[in-house]
Amino acid sequence: MIIEKRAAGLPAFVTDYLGMALALAGLIVYFGIKADNFFTVTTFRMIANQIPDITIIAVGMTFVLIIAGIDLSVGSVMALAGAVLGVCLVRFSLPLPAAIAVCLAVGIVCGLANGFVVIRWRLPAFIVTLGMLEIARGGAYLVTDSRTVYIGGPVEVITDMSILGLSLPFIIAVVIVVMGQVVLSCTVFGRYLIAIGTNEEAVRLSGIDPAPLKLGVFVLCGFLTSVAAVIHTARMSSASPNAGYGLELQAIAAVVIGGTSLMGGRGSVVSSFFGVLIIAVLGTGLAQIGAQEPTKRLITGCVIVAAVILDHYRHRIRKGGGTKRI
Repeated sequence: MIIEKRAAGLPAFVTDYLGMALALAGLIVYFGIKADNFFTVTTFRMIANQIPDITIIAVGMTFVLIIAGIDLSVGSVMALAGAVLGVCLVRFSLPLPAAIAVCLAVGIVCGLANGFVVIRWRLPAFIVTLGMLEIARGGAYLVTDSRTVYIGGPVEVITDMSILGLSLPFIIAVVIVVMGQVVLSCTVFGRYLIAIGTNEEAVRLSGIDPAPLKLGVFVLCGFLTSVAAVIHTARMSSASPNAGYGLELQAIAAVVIGGTSLMGGRGSVVSSFFGVLIIAVLGTGLAQIGAQEPTKRLITGCVIVAAVILDHYRHRIRKGGGTKRI
């Protein structure tokens, strides 16, 4: 049995968010000093327009990692869903709502397939989603005949819309982050997911079947990936079979930087959003001070490793000082 004893002071989640916010603010101040044009409305608007798709995927990845799973297929699934969206609009002349519905269905089916195979045959999610990565990428090439599908006007309406100067995709991404955090923190479903990631066998012995919950998480991740595909396709005004290469690694990096455990049982959607912002600000700032791509990748990788090490020691401190096992 575990009894939580919180140390005096701020709640743990507040200190987590505060630490992430301070890290983000420190990066902004540093690059604001180093780069002449970083601290401008144009730069922040550019960052806001670039992160909606990765933010939405990071939300789904957070849920998957919390149950001690992983989804390496999100980049390829996004490419396949975007390809289907483009083909529906250009070749079949479907109206935008119908094409989006088909696009979302693709993501749901891919997530359902991932979850079903993982649960039915009790296979590692790493291997199953690695297979889906290749299946979905091959599907994207077949659907588009290995060529970029140029769409233009029919999808640009999504990115052209704005509210209070913020693009519609960015607002959608923020709403999904808020909803994801509410589901994780304030619902029985979210508590069950944390319990599964902590000790799945204990959940099973308590009379709760983890299978439908885990399946629901993979379906949710697939659905959110297809939502990101709509936004990405609208931003590019085209559907490319090469879209999303390496996106799964970016999503995992953002979630890990946000403090979600790769071992499951611990995570926060809001912290994952901070992780996305940190990576986006770091990449933009390094580009503006003239860092070359190899240098950017080197520094970003070091930040990811440092975040994992820091989270390891933070977890050990909490486990030793704030939790009593009896």
